[in-house]
Amino acid sequence: MISEKLKKGQLLLAEPSIIGDISFNRSVILLADYNGEGSVGFILNKPLEYCINDLLPEINASFVIYNGGPVEQDNLYFIHTIPDLIPNSIEISNGIFWGGDFESTKKLINSGKINKEEIRFFLGYTGWSANQLESELNANNWIVTANVYKNTILEKASSDFWKEKIIELGGDYIIWSNAPENPHLN
Repeated sequence: MISEKLKKGQLLLAEPSIIGDISFNRSVILLADYNGEGSVGFILNKPLEYCINDLLPEINASFVIYNGGPVEQDNLYFIHTIPDLIPNSIEISNGIFWGGDFESTKKLINSGKINKEEIRFFLGYTGWSANQLESELNANNWIVTANVYKNTILEKASSDFWKEKIIELGGDYIIWSNAPENPHLN
């Protein structure tokens, strides 16, 4: 059963067949929560053209904001690797944490105690209702992989992350790694 292999902390790679889907084409998602009521994830490899101080001028840093997914894109979320500094953090797995006290986080960033390799900000998130993710897995929309990077994933995940992960899969996936993002424009 698919749900047995799903657990928070894993990565979901968009199947190459998800062409033209603005939100998920070539996405790598960190599954932040998974339970019987639904799932939550953050797209790791879709940087936006905004920095944190563009949205919150009181923060004196230029950390890039990422598109976390199509749900609640007017809300800011963050994941990090420094729970000892950010109170009320929730562990996802393997030393990666979600959220925490935002006022403390702002002060720590402004004082230079948090760097961009330790935290990532997202506008929105990716969400699935109960059994929706399993249904999408059965439709071959996602490939589930382990997060082998553990708490260094924020350093690793970049715009080319999907391509790198697809190449790792080998076989027929290698062809897709070099295909244009929109084959209709080829």
